[in-house]
Amino acid sequence: MKNSIIALFFVMIAFACSNNKQNTAVENTPAATTSSMENNSHFKPEMVVNTTDFACGMPVSAGISDTAQFEGKAYGFCSAECKAEFQKEPAKYLAAKQ
Repeated sequence: MKNSIIALFFVMIAFACSNNKQNTAVENTPAATTSSMENNSHFKPEMVVNTTDFACGMPVSAGISDTAQFEGKAYGFCSAECKAEFQKEPAKYLAAKQ
């Protein structure tokens, strides 16, 4: 019984180490080293009317993670937090940009 437990222990360690090597290989690929916003974002700067995030000032060309609609136009934001800030008073942000 003791030998079975020890053997099981070593099998578990070997399995854990092999999984870790696989994940490391994926993490070092060029696609994995680019920012997650660039890889996963399906929003493009051409899809929105603003060139900078209203809340933080970041250029939308750096990546858009969320959008909001206001008065028939789409606006891009770098994060959900920036979008939420804009949605509190969208008219104030739009007036400041004019």
